[in-house]
Amino acid sequence: MDDPESRSDPPPSLLSGEPAIPTSFVEFVGLMALLMALTALSIDIMLPALPQIGEFFRLSDPNDRQLVVTSYMIGFAVGQLLFGPLSDRFGRKSMLMVGLGIFVVGSLAAVMVDNFEHLFFARTVQGFGAASSRVISVAVIRDLFSGWRMARVTSLVMIVFITVPMLAPGLGQGLLYIGDWTLIFEFLLVVGIACIIWSGLRLPETHQTGQSRGSIKLGRALRWTFTSPDTVGYSVAIGFVFGCLMAYISSAQQIFVEVYGLGAAFPIAFGAVAGVQALAAFTNASLVQHYGMRRVSHAALLSFCAGSLALMAVAPFEPSLLLFATLLAIVFFSFGLIMPNFNAIAMQPVGSVAGTASSFVGFYTTAAGALLGWLIGAYFDGTVQPLATGFACLSLAALATVLAVERRRGLFKGE
Repeated sequence: MDDPESRSDPPPSLLSGEPAIPTSFVEFVGLMALLMALTALSIDIMLPALPQIGEFFRLSDPNDRQLVVTSYMIGFAVGQLLFGPLSDRFGRKSMLMVGLGIFVVGSLAAVMVDNFEHLFFARTVQGFGAASSRVISVAVIRDLFSGWRMARVTSLVMIVFITVPMLAPGLGQGLLYIGDWTLIFEFLLVVGIACIIWSGLRLPETHQTGQSRGSIKLGRALRWTFTSPDTVGYSVAIGFVFGCLMAYISSAQQIFVEVYGLGAAFPIAFGAVAGVQALAAFTNASLVQHYGMRRVSHAALLSFCAGSLALMAVAPFEPSLLLFATLLAIVFFSFGLIMPNFNAIAMQPVGSVAGTASSFVGFYTTAAGALLGWLIGAYFDGTVQPLATGFACLSLAALATVLAVERRRGLFKGE
């Protein structure tokens, strides 16, 4: 089999001015951002409603409310296993339409549930359908870009993508002022329909099935993916880093409301942390052109570890909200530099099987992140210590993984 390092057959690039798609570059970035942000919106908009959902279904354990997030991530992880290979076989656009249709069905079912088990199932269906938008948007970007250009486009997408967590909790809080928690699912239903219309009208097919790229068999595509050290290694590292984000999302409402007493101001604090990630993504779009994906992301990973260890060190002393938020800002600014570059490095060697590779990367990182986030969130004890300890452990695990992948090349080397 060919050397994984030689597999990055560069596709046409919008940044070079070639008319690869019939939309403007700004519209393309906006559409990709909306598709990738669908999951963040579907999770973060629910956070203010978790206490109301717990009361409505009379949940005895307050931590069980986190299952509203976990159930979605279960479906999201499983769906990513299917939509990527199917998009390699049948095309990106058709599989995207199928997935978004399933998301709409799950949203409608969530409005009509009468017990918590049915809500769990509806959220799982919703997440399963949303997996198509995540996997296929990454594959579409990889169809059109490679190397630092992909990292740059991903960073621009993430600026919009990360804005969603800034606004979603506040939007959810606003919807709760005029209705109950079911109104949130009605809103997601409308968003899903909007995604179908916009994608159906404006997104072209970027993967030519039946030709050389589309004729690669699933078995070969999987071997291609699993024999790339960068793809496997950086996917594992992403899983650890993403676990920190999921732990934060699962615990954020309890930490900001119960530990720091912010009450209805919770969405403001949550959005501020997300805003730091957006700033990092904007910064990365410039840095990656000058220093390369590895230099930027490796420096950010060291910063991520330092911030996490500092958070763990102060956690036993009940840090003030200002200190806690400052350390979180350091961690999540680093996160915003890590994620687009790690994703681009993982996808770089597998351009010819981008759908299947995106499925693997997406499934593993989502499943690992959801599981690790849930485990950390389940230990919430009224303090920030479980979250801080989880951050420290997962950040060091990510660093160890990257060191293992780069043992011959070393950190800060390469593109």
